[in-house]
Amino acid sequence: MKIGNDCLIGTMNFSTEPYLIEIGDHVAIADDTEIVTHDGGVWCFREEIKNADLFGKVKIGNNVFIGNNCTILPNTTIGDNCIIGSGSVLRGKFPENSVIVGNPAKVITDIKVQKFLYLQNPDLLRTKGLKRKEKTAYIKKHFGIE
Repeated sequence: MKIGNDCLIGTMNFSTEPYLIEIGDHVAIADDTEIVTHDGGVWCFREEIKNADLFGKVKIGNNVFIGNNCTILPNTTIGDNCIIGSGSVLRGKFPENSVIVGNPAKVITDIKVQKFLYLQNPDLLRTKGLKRKEKTAYIKKHFGIE
């Protein structure tokens, strides 16, 4: 398996053929995501197609965020600068600078639109780098929690 620099990978399952997976630089993969490099459905045809197995590569570009519980199927390419919503099931080619969600996954907007929406969100808090105690106090104050 090829994994780039500055990646953050949560608990996940890599396929039985990890050498078919390529992950770019600055990629974050949230917990419970699975990358699959084979198609088990060929099982149904093994009487007709003896000893059949079907494989495909998975390539994830640079600067990609993949939410919790996603499934990335064989023959999938995710371009650079993409956000993948939690629970998405991806198969195919997804262009760079995309926000991708759903089952089956679809491009719903451009990453520039998502950035604009984040900047407009009143709950966007600048807590990265704060110590746990400071962060907790800041968040509780913002949401009016005693």
